Amino acid sequence: MRYKNKSLTIKSWAEDDRPREKLLLKGNKALSDAELIAILIGSGNKEETAVDLSKRILSSLNNSLSALGKLTVADLTAFKGIGEAKAITIITALELSRRVRFEKVLQLPKIASSKAVFEVMQPLIGELQYEEFWVIYLNNSNKILNKKLVSKGGLTGTLVDIRLIFKKAIELYATSIILCHNHPSGKLSPSHADKQLTKKIIQSGITLDIHVLDHLIITENAYFSFADENLM
Repeated sequence: MRYKNKSLTIKSWAEDDRPREKLLLKGNKALSDAELIAILIGSGNKEETAVDLSKRILSSLNNSLSALGKLTVADLTAFKGIGEAKAITIITALELSRRVRFEKVLQLPKIASSKAVFEVMQPLIGELQYEEFWVIYLNNSNKILNKKLVSKGGLTGTLVDIRLIFKKAIELYATSIILCHNHPSGKLSPSHADKQLTKKIIQSGITLDIHVLDHLIITENAYFSFADENLM
């Protein structure tokens, strides 16, 4: 007699292998990335457990959670055992993680270094597949008054209206600003256009007595600071 294969659910595993029980006994830090994802999806497919499926997904992404966070519902459902509901659960969990990181950096009392700027802006633009240009507005104590998306572009560039940058600065009574944009290509070197735009904004700021403190190019894992490299 042949039996039909059933999906390998967490409940069918040996108790010691269940990630939920492991979390309760040992804490969330004791679980691997694959085990945490397995808890989210709950079950695997006919051939593999939820943990094995999670390992396979991560392996295809070089074990990068950041890369996992970029997958769409269509990308995830291409894996056998991941339906729409499971895909949405994974996407939701990773988006919440990004928002927690962003919420934490909002509590920074002030900007004291280019690294602090990177920590504020990386969750917003570091992983985007298109270019965005943002401005951070600061008071005379270098505390953040506001952050504003000035322009959104394509894969290789974005147009920036300098008048809009300083209009907002005047409205906020900002005494200084920091420019930020991302390079989806991952390259950190500023282009000729980046350098020319920075000079124009600095000159406009001098007229209004609003200082441009820095311009950061941000990628997923690193940044380039015009100020640190003496290009301001």
